[in-house]
Amino acid sequence: MLALALIPLPIAFVIFYFLRSSKEMPKTWREFVSELKMQGSGAMGLLEDTFMRFKNKVDLVKRPNKIVVMTGGNRGIGLYVIEKLLKCDMIVVLGVRNPEASKKNVDKVLGTDLTKDHVIYEKCDTGNMESVREFAKKVQTRYNAIHLLINNAGVMCTPYEETKDGFESQMAINHLGHFLLTHLLMPQLVAGSEDNDGLNARIVNVSSCVHRVTDLDYDDFHCKKFYYPADAYNKSKLAQVYFTRHLEGLFAQHELKIQNHSLHPGVVDTELFTHSATDYVPWVRRIFFKTPEEGSRTIVYAAISPELEGKGGSYLSNCAISRMHPKAWSPMECKKLFDYSCELLKIENFGFLEKN
Repeated sequence: MLALALIPLPIAFVIFYFLRSSKEMPKTWREFVSELKMQGSGAMGLLEDTFMRFKNKVDLVKRPNKIVVMTGGNRGIGLYVIEKLLKCDMIVVLGVRNPEASKKNVDKVLGTDLTKDHVIYEKCDTGNMESVREFAKKVQTRYNAIHLLINNAGVMCTPYEETKDGFESQMAINHLGHFLLTHLLMPQLVAGSEDNDGLNARIVNVSSCVHRVTDLDYDDFHCKKFYYPADAYNKSKLAQVYFTRHLEGLFAQHELKIQNHSLHPGVVDTELFTHSATDYVPWVRRIFFKTPEEGSRTIVYAAISPELEGKGGSYLSNCAISRMHPKAWSPMECKKLFDYSCELLKIENFGFLEKN
């Protein structure tokens, strides 16, 4: 918002028009403010990506035969996350909407020499809680222990849609599906933490810098009273940060060798922007945004970097600990989101760690 205010009015209007989060113009003042917040946060994110470019590096540490479970990953940033993890000699289980098509795309981009026998594809739609449960069962059947969970699948600024479970789709896909999956796979993560070369098992939640410009509204959690795509997206990303913070407290309370991180991968040129007006000027994304490979680095850094060992609960950007929403420091705020998510998903005993 401040960044736009410092630009001459005609130029600011052009930027606003072509870089807005939705292809439709805001229709009300509240929508306009939401859009300004989104664009302001995005502008600051681009500046941070530019000035912190020298930090955005990750060393690939060998972790032979360690098991990774990741949602999404068949395109965009996820492809390069897979590539880096495979170069660490890890085994990757992908939860994707279309396993067959995903396998063809991953093999085409990365090559079968790298992926053969090291990438397993299973169906998982994080917006459908039944699908999440079925995916978790398949992982549990195949592996007694996993060492890394990457909650990566996501959508951004989509038109309003209510899922089969009655949830707003962005909150369901980006947060609630991953919340449920983490709950279901907690026994495998605990087992993995006990057989992990003395290191903590890890959970990585892919959030966004825009989580800083919103707040959660529990009276309208599914946006039935007010829906603006950017606002709903921001809220889903804030929920991921709150979840990360509270979960870290549970790990400490139960003295588990598990840590988790939330992160901003950067402003990246991917299909995530399909619903934004940047589709009208794709060359802008190619010039100014990170490439998918650059966007993958912070995710992999959060997943394997020895520098982060014992520093769970932190929020990362450009392969460094970064600032998060001020309320994320409040245990009460984080617990409120955690308890509300448990209530929505009918979870009475999260990961067997806590009774509500």
